[in-house]
Formats: sequence, structure tokens, C-alpha cells
Amino acid sequence: QVHLIESGGGLVQAGGSLRLSCVASGRAVSSAAVGWFRQAPGKERDFVAAIRSSGRTYYADSLKGRFTISRDNAKNTVYLQMNSLKPDDTAVYYCVADDAYTAVATGAPRYWGQGTQVTVSS
Repeated sequence: QVHLIESGGGLVQAGGSLRLSCVASGRAVSSAAVGWFRQAPGKERDFVAAIRSSGRTYYADSLKGRFTISRDNAKNTVYLQMNSLKPDDTAVYYCVADDAYTAVATGAPRYWGQGTQVTVSS
């Protein structure tokens, strides 16, 4: 069983930065596809970013240049660095994982974290 625990969310002013962390247990992040989704109130859950076992990264087009996904294999942790935050970035951010990147990319990963709230004030 894989468990994902997110942290690092909070309240930040527009233009600020946050770094989210996702600590995995039960599976090495280096051998899985790990990603982030977000869901704003009243909206669908959207893909944010993902990193494959190879290290290749993927981003939602609208977030390229502001968000960066990375991982620390020694800590079994995946990070999401978010810069130049906007009020529209306000959402619950979920860490996800699966053996297959396609499952992450299509929004159907096997494992989900509980989510961490990010609120960006204007």
C-alpha cells in the first residue's frame, strides 16, 4: 500500500511562493509516476504537474514557467515549487502516484493524498 502525505500549503499573498511536499511511503518515488492535481471550489480537479520514474517532467500548459516539480530520492519526497502565485491558484492540491504515467496524465492514478489547501490572497 502506498501512502502519500502532502504538506506546505497555506495562505500567501499574490506574487508570493510556496513549496509543497509529498512524502511517500510504501513505494520509492523514483520508481513511480508522481504528480500533482488541484481542485478549486466548484471546479473540476485539474492536472498540475508530474514527474516520471525517468525524471522527465510534465506541466499543465497554463502553469509552465511558474511551477516546478522535482523529487528527492533520498527523502522519498516529491516537491512542487510554486512561484508568482495568483488568486486563481487557490485550490486544494493533491499528490498522486501510479506505476504508469498514463494513469497520472489521464487523472486516474491509483494513489491519492489527502490534499493540502493553498490560498492566495489578492
